[in-house]
Amino acid sequence: MEKSSFEQMGVTYHQEGDYFLPNLTVPESVFIGIWGQRRRQYLRKHRKALYDALLLSGKLDSHLANIDQQAEDMFSQLVEQMAEQASITEQLKANSQMEWVGRMNNIRSRAIELINSELIYI
Repeated sequence: MEKSSFEQMGVTYHQEGDYFLPNLTVPESVFIGIWGQRRRQYLRKHRKALYDALLLSGKLDSHLANIDQQAEDMFSQLVEQMAEQASITEQLKANSQMEWVGRMNNIRSRAIELINSELIYI
C-alpha cells in the first residue's frame, strides 16, 4: 500500500474506534510579558507584513519573548541608573515617601518612553 503524503512527512497515527487520528502535539507556549504584548500590538497594527511573516514562519512567539526579555532588562537597568543620577536613595524614601514616589514614577515614565522608542515601536 502506498504511503499518504502525511506518512511521507513522518506523521504517525493512532486508532480511536474506527478512526485513525494523527499524533499531533501543541508547541510549547512561551510567556510573553507586557513588553512583548505591546510589540505584538504594534506589529499587528503598523507593521502588518512583518507580523504576518513572523507568524507564518513560527517565529513570532520567540521574537516577542526576546523583545520582552530585552525590554525588562533595559527597564531595570535604566531605572537603577536614573535613580542613582538623581540621588534618589532609601534615605529619601524613609524621610519623604511622597517625594520619593513622585520622583520614582517620573523615572519609570522616562524609562518606559525610552524602551518604547528604542525597542517596541521600531
